[in-house]
Amino acid sequence: MIAPARAMDNRQALRHGMASLRSANVPSHTLAAELLLMHVLGHDRTWIYTHPEKPLDPSDVNRYFALIERRAAGEPTQYLTGKQEFWGLEFEVTPAVLIPRPETEHAVEVVLERLGERGIKINTLTGAPRPMLRIADLGTGSGCLAVVLAHELLHAQVVATDISAAALEVGRRNSERHKVADRVQFIQSDLLEAVGSATPFDVIVSNPPYVAREEADQLPREVREHEPGAALFGGPSGFEMYGRLIKQAGGLLRSGGILVLELGYNSLDHVHGLLYGPPAWVNVSVTIDLAGIPRVIVAQRA
Repeated sequence: MIAPARAMDNRQALRHGMASLRSANVPSHTLAAELLLMHVLGHDRTWIYTHPEKPLDPSDVNRYFALIERRAAGEPTQYLTGKQEFWGLEFEVTPAVLIPRPETEHAVEVVLERLGERGIKINTLTGAPRPMLRIADLGTGSGCLAVVLAHELLHAQVVATDISAAALEVGRRNSERHKVADRVQFIQSDLLEAVGSATPFDVIVSNPPYVAREEADQLPREVREHEPGAALFGGPSGFEMYGRLIKQAGGLLRSGGILVLELGYNSLDHVHGLLYGPPAWVNVSVTIDLAGIPRVIVAQRA
């Protein structure tokens, strides 16, 4: 793909970008073309559409169509722009981390719902500050869950673990961006193995790897070829991570503590069965997403 040699304005560049991505069968090609132009120009969508005849600098034209070419070749838009929105906050993303999905916001909703009034920093009846909440986010990646929970729960200390040092660096930068770095501790660990057990957790949350390796060819090209495999694949069946995670969580959650897990496709029966064994779990419930898929399971440590 070669950018047109002639001068271009915003409207012409956008139309050409859309057409190029459409011919490459890129999903949501219109949105991708818009986001890439917004990224190059440093302006929002409204500005671009209200200045359609604004001439583009030749260097911006070259940058834009270089990104269009990479997107047409399969690179995710989020990696090209370096950002993705989650829970209304903008997160840095790189190829070292999984791109946050809107479905994962259900995990945040479930944590906040289960905590109820405990999620409010000041006791509304007594006016006294509530005890500090201790939360763990396992497989944190970009840190989206850890950062959002620290952002929403002002009296929470969060431990965020990941086996990837590169992912942890992205998470740290996101915690600094959203001014919660003083309450989020990033630890390189396989789940909770490197986390001390002196102080139990009130909440453990995780969006673990849950795609079966044999189903890799069923994933979109953007996911299969560009997102980190360690964050995607949970083993031959895709369920392997849940058993270890539930066992470790059972040993590090306080009595009455909450475990919140994002579910993979067709994993509900398997994961639900794991919650019948020791330690005892109660108040188990499942959240269904907008597509009608079981998305999050939550259980309380008896």
